[in-house]
Amino acid sequence: MSPKELMISRYEAFVKKDWNYLAKTATNQSVEELELMPELEWLKLDVLNAVGSQVEFKAYYRDKDGVGLLHEKSNFVQEDGVWKYKDGELYPTKVQRNESCPCGSGKKFKKCCIK
Repeated sequence: MSPKELMISRYEAFVKKDWNYLAKTATNQSVEELELMPELEWLKLDVLNAVGSQVEFKAYYRDKDGVGLLHEKSNFVQEDGVWKYKDGELYPTKVQRNESCPCGSGKKFKKCCIK
């Protein structure tokens, strides 16, 4: 499994709240720590770039405050020949008013889920 494939599978695990898988595929995350994460409804994943051991992505979510996004460049390392999530650099990015709404409605964000 490549870092990009691992990133996608970890996103799917966040959607399913599969804390065991997430802990198993990371170098420094415990199940207990992951279970404390805020309650989010994950809407969409866009992988922007995948080069070597780094994957840049935008993951869109909905919480009690509306729709937001997590923009990160993730770093992966190999342990015993298996890729694992190490850490990431977060970017202060927001959903743009004129982009398609991540909820999948087909409308622009400003005409849909913006608050």
